[in-house]
Amino acid sequence: MATREEIVRGFYGQIDEDRRLRFSRHGQLEYLTTMALIHRYASPGARVLEIGAGTGRYSIALAKEGMDVTAVELTETNLQVLRENGRDLKNLKAFSGDATELGRFASGGFDVTLSLGPMYHLYERAEVERAIDEAIRVTRPGGTLFFAFLSVYAIMYANYLYGNWAAGQEENFTDEYKVRHFKEQLFTGYDVGEFEGLFQGRPVKHLTTASADGPLEALERRPDFSIPEADFPAFARWHLAFCEKRELLGSASHLLYVCRKK
Repeated sequence: MATREEIVRGFYGQIDEDRRLRFSRHGQLEYLTTMALIHRYASPGARVLEIGAGTGRYSIALAKEGMDVTAVELTETNLQVLRENGRDLKNLKAFSGDATELGRFASGGFDVTLSLGPMYHLYERAEVERAIDEAIRVTRPGGTLFFAFLSVYAIMYANYLYGNWAAGQEENFTDEYKVRHFKEQLFTGYDVGEFEGLFQGRPVKHLTTASADGPLEALERRPDFSIPEADFPAFARWHLAFCEKRELLGSASHLLYVCRKK
């Protein structure tokens, strides 16, 4: 059977994640929201580690702002794009690596640690905990960590209202409606409280949990969906005003858990 690493590399070797963030409305909103939260907590010139950096959309943008950025990416095709697009940035370093093993980095070496993709693809509890612990280890006391995760409910609404609900329910929930996690899902989703519970007992203080893209991923598939260029700035401002409201979190496909290392 294929390993987790093989499944992830195979998937991202065939898609253009950078294009999703640039050209889909939900991707644009996800990027805008994530950058807004990073800017809330990251100081100019901060030492930033991005784990699972993809093609470098965030790493390159933050390096261009003057931050000292180190990127780690599992998929070789993504890493090649990241290195090519960031080749002129002296304050950007890129390495091949996995979120569960950051041994090349010293403890407490970063002001801000971003894990904006790995938690989508970690299924075994031991690997989930290892990825969290490694991200915490390499962050300095008082530093800020960002963990992106997926809402299992948004996964259902975005992908399984097309005559295939029963299959999606069987894949993502047990018969007792407990959330399931296994690598053949490719993307694994969480209940918000379940994900926040992963950090109990760890040396961090929860700062916020935010919706990165609201319900747009599900809605964008409707044939009558439209947010014209003239409307998008107002919509984005509205979203940023409410993206941390608890009652709206589960409807978002992409969420951010933000915490500070004690």
